[in-house]
Amino acid sequence: MLNLNGITVRLGGRTILDRATAALPPYSRIGLIGRNGAGKSTLMKVMIGSLEADDGSLDMPKGTRIGYIAQEAPAGDSTPFDTVLAADTERAALMAESEQEGLDPDRMAEVHERLIAIDAYTAPARASRILV
Repeated sequence: MLNLNGITVRLGGRTILDRATAALPPYSRIGLIGRNGAGKSTLMKVMIGSLEADDGSLDMPKGTRIGYIAQEAPAGDSTPFDTVLAADTERAALMAESEQEGLDPDRMAEVHERLIAIDAYTAPARASRILV
């Protein structure tokens, strides 16, 4: 269970989050909704560790994975779908390696075994579900 306990964040003297508390069940898919300026992006930044809370605590089980796409899309030609797929860095590296010309056959077998083990070939379908 991911627990947010009394998270308070102040930015520029303004309180953005005031003692936010929640318990998120394991393996759940959660959506944050609310009006502009309510603190949704701020809360996500605290959860992914890119912003430190002024008060409160975040208890996250070891191995917890949080998917996050920044509100402002990065410049470039990448689509949100490509961004979600690239977030799995092991898969992306193995896929790139599998496309190399002249790769040693033994290494090629290892790469494909690992791709199968991490269920890499169903990643596009999983990415689509995330973005729906």
